[in-house]
Amino acid sequence: MARSVFHFLSRRPETPDLGNATYRLRLPQMSDFDAWRRLRVESRDFLQPWEPSWRPDEFTSHSFRARVQRNEQEYQSGAAVPLFIFERSSGGLLGGLTIGLIRRGAAQACMIGYWMGAPHAGKGHMFAALAIAKPYIFGELQLHRIEAACIPDNVKSMRLLQRSGFKTEGLLRQYLKINGAWRDHQLFALLSTDVSLNGDTRCE
Repeated sequence: MARSVFHFLSRRPETPDLGNATYRLRLPQMSDFDAWRRLRVESRDFLQPWEPSWRPDEFTSHSFRARVQRNEQEYQSGAAVPLFIFERSSGGLLGGLTIGLIRRGAAQACMIGYWMGAPHAGKGHMFAALAIAKPYIFGELQLHRIEAACIPDNVKSMRLLQRSGFKTEGLLRQYLKINGAWRDHQLFALLSTDVSLNGDTRCE
């Protein structure tokens, strides 16, 4: 167990750059600010029902710089891998996928969170991003379990997780404060033993 922990920490200088011919997933950079702010402001009404409340000052360049620095610190410490999702052909920012709450020791698990800009929703981008992230989580990070939680009313997110091979495990009561109210969340999980070596979900 200790060997896998030190193996993971020894790789921190490397910057994750995932993807395929269509998508690229990488850590946020300060140069992403304009595209990020434009997409988040444009998608505010679309995302607000499913996220914690945002303060107006969180859309400033100063706050974004602090976010980028915090993301880098979390990655370097092994606590999280926050990624932006880009379309390779246009270079446009589509959304974000965070591999967070990484637990080592006996757990070897993480919790993922994600968001997609309103203009890009419903087009299969997040399904593709999850397909790219899963082999990285199980292979590079050597984790055993990926967890995800979503509000039961968020039917599209639940369907996304189910299509991606996640299994329903239970209800987390008043799990997160979302849009100003404590909301129940449905817990989903995907295990390394649920997928084949090429990253495809095993059918039962």
